[in-house]
Amino acid sequence: MSIPDLPNNHALAALFITVLALYLFRREDTPLETSSLAVITILCLLFALFPFYVDGNHFEPSSLFFGFGHEALITVCSLMIIGHGIVSTGALEPIGRYLAKLWKISPSLSLLLTLILGGGLSAFINNTPVVVLLLPILINVSLRTQTDSSPMLLPMGLATLVGGMTTTIGTSTNLLVVSIAKNMGAVEFGLFDFIQPALIASAVAVFYLWLIAPKLLPNRTPSMPDTSPRLFSAYLNINEESDVNDKTIAEIIKLTDGQLKIECIQRGPDYRNIIPLPDTVLVTGDRLKVHDYPDRLKEFETVLGATLFSGLHKVDEEHPLKADKQTLAEIVIIAGSGIEGQTLQQANFIRKYAISVIALHRAGKAMETGRNSIGNTRLKIGDVLLVQGETEQIDLLKAKQGMLIIDGAESLPQTSKAPVALGTLLAVVVSSALGILPIEISSVCGVLILLLTKCLNWEEAASALSTQVILIVAASLALGSAMMTTGGAEYIAQVFVALSYGLPPGGILSALMLLLAILTNIVSNNAAAVIGTPIAISVASQLNLSPEPFILAVLFGANLSYATPMAYKTNLLVMNAGGYQFSDFMRVGIPLILLMWITLSLLLNWLYL
Repeated sequence: MSIPDLPNNHALAALFITVLALYLFRREDTPLETSSLAVITILCLLFALFPFYVDGNHFEPSSLFFGFGHEALITVCSLMIIGHGIVSTGALEPIGRYLAKLWKISPSLSLLLTLILGGGLSAFINNTPVVVLLLPILINVSLRTQTDSSPMLLPMGLATLVGGMTTTIGTSTNLLVVSIAKNMGAVEFGLFDFIQPALIASAVAVFYLWLIAPKLLPNRTPSMPDTSPRLFSAYLNINEESDVNDKTIAEIIKLTDGQLKIECIQRGPDYRNIIPLPDTVLVTGDRLKVHDYPDRLKEFETVLGATLFSGLHKVDEEHPLKADKQTLAEIVIIAGSGIEGQTLQQANFIRKYAISVIALHRAGKAMETGRNSIGNTRLKIGDVLLVQGETEQIDLLKAKQGMLIIDGAESLPQTSKAPVALGTLLAVVVSSALGILPIEISSVCGVLILLLTKCLNWEEAASALSTQVILIVAASLALGSAMMTTGGAEYIAQVFVALSYGLPPGGILSALMLLLAILTNIVSNNAAAVIGTPIAISVASQLNLSPEPFILAVLFGANLSYATPMAYKTNLLVMNAGGYQFSDFMRVGIPLILLMWITLSLLLNWLYL
């Protein structure tokens, strides 16, 4: 079968913009929101400056904005708000508490149950809060039993991705695929319409993640191997022989290259506190209260010619530095944290919450940045702040809505509103599953219930929304519309069928799923799915077959984002918490992709062709 002739110029332009979009979505130096807006703008300019007619009718460029009001986007946003309500009310707390107890009885059985629970919860709510719920439990188990956490964390993270593909609301990718299929008149999927192949494949994946994946993972050192404090409070006593007598605070800070941070100065026989202003002059007997790393404190002692005290005693082997009631924690930057897109200084974060920021982890690694510049680094979703503070302060942060804290303890906040939030989610799912209300309407009703019952306020609901998700969904829908209208999707389908000539329909379906599986680990899974769905429908049309299995091949393929830490945001969280390397995801993820691809290909052939 020969390769078809090139399509019209608008189709070629749409295909070029699609390739450009996939390139932009992969660039780390350009925000995904900017890339998405650029794609929409370029598409609109193309059809505004060079009009396109379909069967004599003018294609309106403004129709490319319909994605902002699309039912899929409305559903995605509503479910993000409901998921935020589930987390902020502590509705998942009982699950975490009982699961932590079970780990003390049978670790092997507990890992299996953790995988099943993680996947089951992710079928109905965003998997990010599920991962953050389970991470502290598994880290705490690892610390308490002195065992390696690497065989637990990565399998758990991947299990939540597996569970997300089982329902139409499990991921935004699923919602986009089924919405586009419905808009194009191909097929309308209910909430559980593809649960049979998804559940069978999920069972295969869970057993792989339980029995095989842990054996493939080497021992790794987690980013937070224990919760022992790393910063210590101490006093620098200014002696008579000290070189900094009669020098100003500004002068001694300059001697330490700007590293010295003085909390207060204690002066006189009653050690009254005075503010360390830049022009304050030091005198013999002053005590400078500082808070820093042990090696840096010793360096300050040498540079200033001072004596380092911890409490009432000079620091020595018998009287080491003290950290009082301080502990370590990790703060995950997610949509709704309130500080994404800002620097710590802009958010006044350190002073507001009375904690110290020790390190910033991005893409699983500590950023190469000095301590002074962490506060000036613009934070991204998926970043993890390693912080230290008093135990009570960390507990307050846990209870604060919108903050996701990992500190190696399984305690979670819970409020009296938790049953209302859980009941709301159940009502949304049941009403959609029984066909009483479409999911886009039931989910909006769910948001209204959470607001009326004060499980959330409008500020919290707004913080749960992600401009990144909104714009990538809108841009993907615009791309899909442009490809279908111009015939670009049909041309790609013709090329795909020509290249797979000689294969049976099941082979073409399997090849399409594998193509999407590769694409989703390289670019945005939403973009891959929305581009793939029109192609799947065109392929089915040319083969004179039902489009349903081919659409499902795209949906499942776009969810197989297991092989790289960048393929999905929760992969980055797990990578950081477990101290994993890029190769660990490939070592576990590639066999899982192949296993799921083969299983789902056989199931779709058996059930639909």
